[in-house]
Amino acid sequence: MASEASAAPAQSSHSGPRKRSVFALIAEIPTLVTDLVQREIELVKTEIVTKLKALGVGVGVIAAAVLVLLAMLGVLLTAAIFGLSLVMPGWLAALLVAAVLLIIAGILGLIGYRILKKGIPPIPSESIDSLRRDLRAIKGIGKRGTS
Repeated sequence: MASEASAAPAQSSHSGPRKRSVFALIAEIPTLVTDLVQREIELVKTEIVTKLKALGVGVGVIAAAVLVLLAMLGVLLTAAIFGLSLVMPGWLAALLVAAVLLIIAGILGLIGYRILKKGIPPIPSESIDSLRRDLRAIKGIGKRGTS
């Protein structure tokens, strides 16, 4: 007991990294593995949430594009009515508005597609790769020092 008390101050006064016995390191493995698994689970959750948010935003933008296309359809119907009635050249203005709406719908659809593409597939592939590397490291498979 006296030797333990004298060993403790010697370790705390040492300015370098604390030296631990092999048994202490082995005893620490379950805690380290538990911490690693918890961090990996948090990483999976974060990655899934990020991909699902991208899917949600992409679907929302595509829905906006569909609404603009429906508005364009209404304008085209108005243009057809004006064109057929030949009461006034207002149909030309309606066609111009429909063309602008079509361009806007195309831009929104392209933006939505690109955002949606970021979330597909909604599988946490980066986290799965990290878990596989950790499992190989725990089993002792693979080269040391590679990430």
